[in-house]
Amino acid sequence: MGARRQQDLEESAAILRRARRINVVGTSGSGKTSFSRLLAEILGLPCIEMDALFWLPGWQQPAEEDFLAKVAAAVSGQEWVLDGNYTRTQAIKWAEVECVVWLDYSFARTTSQSLGRVIKRSLGGQEIWTGTGNRESFWQAFFSKKSILLWMLKSFRRTREKYRALMEEGGGRAFPVVRIGSREEAEELLRGLRR
Repeated sequence: MGARRQQDLEESAAILRRARRINVVGTSGSGKTSFSRLLAEILGLPCIEMDALFWLPGWQQPAEEDFLAKVAAAVSGQEWVLDGNYTRTQAIKWAEVECVVWLDYSFARTTSQSLGRVIKRSLGGQEIWTGTGNRESFWQAFFSKKSILLWMLKSFRRTREKYRALMEEGGGRAFPVVRIGSREEAEELLRGLRR
């Protein structure tokens, strides 16, 4: 890793150490949940998973007002690491956010991680979000129109371009953005935070 990137990671670690309300964003399959859990553990903050707020039993979607109310309640605290995109919640979740971490991984890395996650979850059969009964299956992952892999493939470019434009233009934001371009950078940043 180059000296400039090392300096960037050290600056990012300093920003994250000060932040108490953090939103981790990125394309589907970028590892937002795994990264958020580790970050929250290191910083001693609660971790909130937006998918857990969204999905109901039987893969049902909530009414919009119910979901927005759940998000507002979840981020009403003074400390949290929030994992997830859901663009329609941006005004709520970014009203008090102190830092956004953008996992901006390559298409190849994201596809590989998504495939590995689907296989692990399908073989394991574990419930994804407690109380929902929702589990991934090979059928759903590979042959369904609701496949998470299909969603990742279809939304990767659009989501990445959306965040790139948002981060470049600033969007009137009053918070720093930590962009992580690879899994190796993420691991190095987390190691730095543990020191």
